[in-house]
Amino acid sequence: MTTPAFTPWILGLTGGIGSGKSAAAQRFVELGVHLVDADQAARWVVEPGRPALASIVERFGPGVLLDDGQLNRAALRALIFADAEQRRWVEALLHPLIGQEIFSYLAKAESPYAVFVSPLMIESGQYQRTDRLLVIDAPQSLQIERTLLRDQTDPEQVQAILKAQASREERLRHADDVLVNDRDIAWLHSEVERLHNFYLTLRGGRE
Repeated sequence: MTTPAFTPWILGLTGGIGSGKSAAAQRFVELGVHLVDADQAARWVVEPGRPALASIVERFGPGVLLDDGQLNRAALRALIFADAEQRRWVEALLHPLIGQEIFSYLAKAESPYAVFVSPLMIESGQYQRTDRLLVIDAPQSLQIERTLLRDQTDPEQVQAILKAQASREERLRHADDVLVNDRDIAWLHSEVERLHNFYLTLRGGRE
């Protein structure tokens, strides 16, 4: 792959659990935008053989591994969302490694702008490395309803995740653009397309 003759600007994309950020992100990809998801990068850094996975097993024991040696993300998530100190330990281990993977990948973008998706964009300070921030927003009752349907999890765990994430108010305070995703998927797609056409007119993420 040749190195692009331009430097794409970076759009940060975030939203709370169940907001629809993954569906919005997929639409950007369909429109030809280079995208990296922090959750994907988080999987890369804990693949078998990587030092981060060994550190996690040393701290939490073999119960956080699946039979094939992969990280059991559900088991780890249940442990760390029940214990703020353990969550902070995992974040301190993984966030720098995830950041390295993300920005190495974004540097290879060949679209006019690139999208960086992260559910913890605000909490981790990652928004500071983006040029513009798009928040996918939704009423909390709708976030909970969508998450329960999608993950078949219990309401208590959803509430714990919501409490661990930045509040709606905090996300909106940092936003350059807000997409309120409280309608159907066709409407979400049309709003992403509208924003995409606007973003193509920007230089460095600014008007």
